[in-house]
Amino acid sequence: MKKSFGAKTLIYPTPVWVIGTYDKTGKANAMTIAWGGICSSKPPCVAVSIRGVTYTHGNIMERKAFTVNVPSVSHVKTADYFGIASGRNTDKFATAELTPVRSDKVDAPYIQEFPLILECKVLSTSEIGIHTHFIGEILDVKAEDSVIGDNGLPDILKVRPIVFGPETQSYYGVGSYLGRAFTIGKEI
Repeated sequence: MKKSFGAKTLIYPTPVWVIGTYDKTGKANAMTIAWGGICSSKPPCVAVSIRGVTYTHGNIMERKAFTVNVPSVSHVKTADYFGIASGRNTDKFATAELTPVRSDKVDAPYIQEFPLILECKVLSTSEIGIHTHFIGEILDVKAEDSVIGDNGLPDILKVRPIVFGPETQSYYGVGSYLGRAFTIGKEI
């Protein structure tokens, strides 16, 4: 028997992504989010939902661009910090001792020390409750050489991304390899 929990943001996992933006003056900012995911294959797009009261929200509205920075488990404390401090009155990059790098494709910074980066231009926005849902077209993906797998693409076990449990407000690392998608089901 299943227990009902009512309407909640209870789904596993949610990604821990750090969104990079510039403000009106060109100051680099970063904010951690957990409400995000891939939303289109062609064109390649991500969706991120950000509360309207945040500094990052205003920056995205102004610049029409953002980066998705995927931290590895070694940056869990930094990712948490980026989610609790405000860039309105703090230089988060200086405090965290990380390096903002100007993106090649969009008007937003990325974090040099993080292993996987998506450079995104805003395609559309929609208001959902207290959040704005930003659809960002992925114009480029950058990955550190150290996280590239044998197939020439980023390897999730080398990236070691962080996931978030919303209801427990806890961070987790990605687990073990289980099998190749679209093939292991053929064994049933």
